[in-house]
Amino acid sequence: MQTMRDPYKVLGVKRDAGADEIKAAWRNMAKAVHPDHNRDDPTATARFAEIGRAYETLKDPRKRNLFDNAVRMAEAKKQEQTIMQQRHAAREAAARAKAAQANAERVMEELARANANAQKAAAAAGAKQQQAGTSEAAEEMVERIFGAQTGRAAGAQAQQAQSQQGQAQQGQAKPNAAEAAKQSDQEATEAETGRSEEETMEAAGGANMSLPLSLLTSLVRRFTGAGQAGVEKAPDEVATATVTVEDIIKGSWTTVALPEGREVGFALPAGTTEGHQVRLKGQGFKLPGMLRGDAVINIHIAPDTRFRVDGFDVHAVLPLNIENAVLGTEARVDGPQGPVNVTVPAWSGSDKTIRVPGKGLPNDSGGRGDLVVELRIMLWEKPDDKVTDLMRSMREGLFL
Repeated sequence: MQTMRDPYKVLGVKRDAGADEIKAAWRNMAKAVHPDHNRDDPTATARFAEIGRAYETLKDPRKRNLFDNAVRMAEAKKQEQTIMQQRHAAREAAARAKAAQANAERVMEELARANANAQKAAAAAGAKQQQAGTSEAAEEMVERIFGAQTGRAAGAQAQQAQSQQGQAQQGQAKPNAAEAAKQSDQEATEAETGRSEEETMEAAGGANMSLPLSLLTSLVRRFTGAGQAGVEKAPDEVATATVTVEDIIKGSWTTVALPEGREVGFALPAGTTEGHQVRLKGQGFKLPGMLRGDAVINIHIAPDTRFRVDGFDVHAVLPLNIENAVLGTEARVDGPQGPVNVTVPAWSGSDKTIRVPGKGLPNDSGGRGDLVVELRIMLWEKPDDKVTDLMRSMREGLFL
């Protein structure tokens, strides 16, 4: 099975083009790029051969149907992954809203306790005025941090809204995914309902509590005198980095923005998988009189239309027509490190997988996972009378 570009694009015809239109397009392009007429063009021979392969695919109804089925399956899989991304984003938003509300309540309780303790100490020492100034400074610091976080959160929410609107428009253009997109919208609505209470609190000036509670608590204690200077370590600063399969294989340098606005960079280590954590020593929060905290980066692998990542293994789908599934064939499938040739045994069903060792993601022991090829049998778009008769004979036991 030879890899080639989209034959419709090669010949410049639409997907619903008739046989006469395809033949005419092939003739015109073949004359234009024929090597005898383009002796000074070193690419003429390759272009002429590509045009020929495209015409061979589209003029044969079976080959054309097989290609169309493979394209439809790839588009459906891509749409399914887009819907899954929307659902995942909605669930994450709901979880962040719930955590932010809990953080807000706990921070306010911490402030109330700190102020009460400070007032008692000030009353005993006769320094109420100084204590009031300290409490006001603590509240001003927390308000300033929350205010900065609210501005960044508003920008992120606006960007996310635009992204989801664009995805929704793409979904409307694909009727075969309408029901799945509708279900995704319902789940997103439920997530929005779950975080409506948090958004109401933000509108009232509560702010988005994206900073860790430990940092806010440390600030309150520092400004109210409840902590001991020079003995505490500032909290870790947590962020998420989204990387691709290619980034992991190459160990690419990755840059991520921390919640406070700074950017840090690091090389992806071997053994990186979904949910892996990278700890950057001494690159977290920096507070006066405290040891600097660490930056903790959670790794998220971006969905890929070609692969599905499972640990260090990478799964790919190979479509097969009935005759190749029954008789076996040599095929070529895209792997994360480039195309890979595989042998499909005879009588291979859709439950069959072919494992290619060492073609997956690098692990932390110096090896690699596997490329797992999942076979999918594709029926022809139009029924074939001979195949139908054969199947009927096999089912009813009428062998000649």
